[in-house]
Amino acid sequence: MSDKTHLVDEITGHRRMRRNRKADWTRRMVQENRVTVDDLIWPIFIVPGENIVDPIKAMPGVYRLSVDKAVEAVKEAADLGIPAVAPFPDIEMNLRDATGSGILDPNNLINRFTSAVKKSVSNIGVISDVALDPFTSHGHDGILRDGVILNDETVDQVVKAAVLQADAGADIISPSEMMDGRIGAIRRGLDAAGHQDVGIMSYAAKFSSGFYGPYREAINTGGLLKGDKNTYYVSPANGTEALRDAALDVEEGADMLMVKPGLPYLDICWRVKEAFGLPTYAYQVSGEYSQIKAAAMQGWIDEERVMMETLLCFKRAGCDGILTYFAVDVAKKLAKA
Repeated sequence: MSDKTHLVDEITGHRRMRRNRKADWTRRMVQENRVTVDDLIWPIFIVPGENIVDPIKAMPGVYRLSVDKAVEAVKEAADLGIPAVAPFPDIEMNLRDATGSGILDPNNLINRFTSAVKKSVSNIGVISDVALDPFTSHGHDGILRDGVILNDETVDQVVKAAVLQADAGADIISPSEMMDGRIGAIRRGLDAAGHQDVGIMSYAAKFSSGFYGPYREAINTGGLLKGDKNTYYVSPANGTEALRDAALDVEEGADMLMVKPGLPYLDICWRVKEAFGLPTYAYQVSGEYSQIKAAAMQGWIDEERVMMETLLCFKRAGCDGILTYFAVDVAKKLAKA
């Protein structure tokens, strides 16, 4: 028999990477990461009123929903198998003030939404945020006085808000305001109120990013913001600082960790997962979503392919799940597969 060895065989030592790529079935057999419906958390925007489905111009395909319409949407998400939703309220301007006091109203918009979901949809979780920015007249995540965001007073307030949200039925509290000590304080507050079963998903590394713009339009805080959030969000330049933030949250009792934004910070996702081993999530934020949508609308990219590719990137980077505005679209695609 003639020797059919090729120069390539000699160069590679008879190891050819393409053997495992030769057919669809082999590619599926060796696939390292997969996106499933269990990986999806759906952020949803809530507005006061009834029968409201209000499109958000900066986020094509995303809507502000009144509680009744939001509950209908959550039922659909649950039927698709999405494990959890994360509500964000667009509060009436006349209810916003310098201290974000509206977050302490047991019947505020986010608590009404949570209570309604828990009464109507039994098989989906609610992950709620206690940051003050939807409730403040200045757009900051904490209490602002004399140009300074007050850490300790803000922590006192978000602890009270966390208890109220748990009382309304929230399954996980996910504080995003990045105040020092908030995770331990919230844990103690929840436990003292008898909410030992309510988890905490920490925004462990939330960066001072330019990718939040469409979100701020969605909850109408962009035009309110006085100054910036650099004194409490992490600088995009600082990876080690982000790990130190995450480490403190772990020590204080966080059950899960989140990195925000997502795709520009895949290295942080990987480092957080490797360092702490806790369930780790990424938030594919509004700017990431809108970039994909805008490019697809121009015909420059294949929206569905890029949507799925970005989610796979999060999985490859060690994430256990992703908060994404694509959640329902992805769940429908996976249901057809």
